[in-house]
Amino acid sequence: MLELTHKNVHNYFKLNGYHFNGKALSQIGYSYIKEGDSYERSIGSFLLDWFDDKGYIEMTTSGTTGLPKLVRLEKQAMIQSALATGDFFGLEPGNKALLCLPVQFIAGKMMLVRSFILGLEIDIVSPSTEPLALNKKFYDFVAMVPLQVQNSIEALKNVKKLIIGGAKIDSALEKQLLPLETEIYETYGMTETITHIAAKRVGERAFSILPNVKIAKDERDCLVISVASISDEPIVTNDLIELINEKQFVFLGRIDNVINSGGVKLIPEQIEAKLIGKIKNRFFVTGVHDSILGEKLILVIEGEKQDFAPDFFDVLGKFEKPKEIVFVPKFKENENGKLLRKSSLQG
Repeated sequence: MLELTHKNVHNYFKLNGYHFNGKALSQIGYSYIKEGDSYERSIGSFLLDWFDDKGYIEMTTSGTTGLPKLVRLEKQAMIQSALATGDFFGLEPGNKALLCLPVQFIAGKMMLVRSFILGLEIDIVSPSTEPLALNKKFYDFVAMVPLQVQNSIEALKNVKKLIIGGAKIDSALEKQLLPLETEIYETYGMTETITHIAAKRVGERAFSILPNVKIAKDERDCLVISVASISDEPIVTNDLIELINEKQFVFLGRIDNVINSGGVKLIPEQIEAKLIGKIKNRFFVTGVHDSILGEKLILVIEGEKQDFAPDFFDVLGKFEKPKEIVFVPKFKENENGKLLRKSSLQG
């Protein structure tokens, strides 16, 4: 039987400037649940779950690989994930980290686990859209979602390494990040893989996998992930990829989003990339039913109606030009800032 080591806390670990062992962290968990704000209550619940005698925690998936479902994540696998992250990003005991993500999701949970295991000094702030607004401290390692990054550009000078997940970085944000001295990485992962299994520096095309991860693609050209410490079975995704080699891949788009218009398969994410910077408001392209084409490509833009010149869409290929433009007052998104396409279109 595998020995459980999840209750062992690194000697260098600090929470908000103070050393704690596992027993003390459980007591803090009770205190957060009883007296804390809503985000602290989530942290408290996780602390109690992590330091109990069970070898796993239960979570609901985001639906990346199918419908949302309840999964068990082995604590030893979460420890292995934390070690892989530390190895990939060169994290060391005593490094200062910031938790500004909600802990009900895997990304927030793993920031705490990495700190316990790697001996990071972690500070906790409310998971707001501007987590660095009042910050004067320097951090070695921070994780954010794109919306938080967008609102923190000036303050990123106080961050050595930043990882971004939860939603794809668009090229407009990437352009703002490229000149910064901060080491900034876009990550790829999901609940089932215990957060990220690959990362790439902003400006790079291909993701590189973390230690102990194996990748392949299936007959649909979708990514298949194997991590022995997480699952005996490969994790099959719905993400279309270009497989560069056994350690690198390029994300192309979600197979769920592919539009079959008159027999031509269109990948929305690739069309959207060509329009970034040309449309000032948020937008996406999608397919809707059409009696002739089966599906027709439409452009959905957030905000008030606007007109476009006849040559506006010349950057697009013949079949990539939208047949219709729809304006929606306000897009809908999940708590990670990920755009909900169908819900936004339905209003």
